[in-house]
Amino acid sequence: MSVLQSRWLRRFGSAEGGELQLVCFPHAGGAASAYVGLSRALAPDIDVVSVQYPGRQDRRLEPALTSLPHLARAVAEELARAPRRPYAFFGHSMGAVVAYETARVLAEFDLAAPRHLILSGRGAPSPEPRAGDRLAGDAALISEIRRLGGTGSRVLDDPELMEMVLPTLRADYGALGLYRWEPGPPLDIPLTAMVGTADPIVTVDDVHGWLAHSTRPGELLTFPGGHFYLDTQLPTVAAALRTLLTPA
Repeated sequence: MSVLQSRWLRRFGSAEGGELQLVCFPHAGGAASAYVGLSRALAPDIDVVSVQYPGRQDRRLEPALTSLPHLARAVAEELARAPRRPYAFFGHSMGAVVAYETARVLAEFDLAAPRHLILSGRGAPSPEPRAGDRLAGDAALISEIRRLGGTGSRVLDDPELMEMVLPTLRADYGALGLYRWEPGPPLDIPLTAMVGTADPIVTVDDVHGWLAHSTRPGELLTFPGGHFYLDTQLPTVAAALRTLLTPA
């Protein structure tokens, strides 16, 4: 699957000619630019493209989607239009759910599946939402973002930036609160789950639950750090991804 620049996908200087393409799905409130560092760290061997959800950055005038399954279906339809090429998915936090649901939609389309599904910083889905996804009002939302830390929490100290990002955060957390996992057959895709050992909202056991959603043997990788361990452990994470995605 070879992805060209589109309103849904962004490339940040990684090698378009890489042997494998890694499609990355951002966290709640996040944008495609969340993966600039990873894109540079994996170049030139792995071509990183990042999904740009509606309602942020250069798509800020578009309404944010408030249904994760609908968002996944829109991404899947975009990917289905691209020429075939070996590819894998990486999703962090909310992006893990969107990546997983996108892989399920692609299986419905009977297209070539991702070579690997890498899901990070999010517990396995269940029919009921996680308590932290059901946030009542902006005060609870802001408190949750502060608790998560990472570079995104710095926005909270800038009133102008907060005014810009709050609508997107409301929409994304609203979508998380409404998300209900629909039982179905496990994916026939190698699956790796990743998590920071000091993540304040998801435990290692929660993340380990993803492995039951694939028929293939999977593994759990842990890294020092909190919810946004990728920010502080980028070289280590990039090395782990190279090992997972580069054929022996």
